Amino acid sequence: MMRTSNQILKLLNQKTMRTINVKKFGFAIGFTAALLYVGCILVMLTVGQSGTVKFFNSIFHGIDTTSIIRMNVSFWEACMGIIQVFIIGWLAGACIAAIYNIISKPV
Repeated sequence: MMRTSNQILKLLNQKTMRTINVKKFGFAIGFTAALLYVGCILVMLTVGQSGTVKFFNSIFHGIDTTSIIRMNVSFWEACMGIIQVFIIGWLAGACIAAIYNIISKPV
């Protein structure tokens, strides 16, 4: 019985996360943010201005987004937005991973 307990503890210690790969975590957050941006583009393309306003009003708990939604976004502007959101997401994810790695080091 004691041998099995030690084996389980050894496995648990091996599986415990000690550090996060900063570049991979940054990429995961950046890619997720870019996918959300593409989803936003798809909403705007498929439901028109009134549907887009209703969609985002419901997401933002009733805040009226009518005055800030602009439907005439060019293709290149949308492409730049995807790239910019990816970069911001990557930086945020990399910061989260780096901070986690710093504060999770044993004292």
